[in-house]
Amino acid sequence: MITAHPSLLRDLIERCETLSRRLATHPSADTARRLDDAAYTLCVITGTRQLDTALFVARQQMATALQRQHSLHR
Repeated sequence: MITAHPSLLRDLIERCETLSRRLATHPSADTARRLDDAAYTLCVITGTRQLDTALFVARQQMATALQRQHSLHR
């Protein structure tokens, strides 16, 4: 299975989490649109349909990639 680079996953996770917090504290149409865009991208990359599932899968993919990278440097 093809997975996104860990740095891309990390960026999208951070963007979704930041925008979610911002939307909860300072709701705006712009923030909601930006969150929808980031969530859509993360869902496409992870092959999921909901943000919470996409975040979970992205974190798993990141952990797996980092474990592989660590084992290659041994």
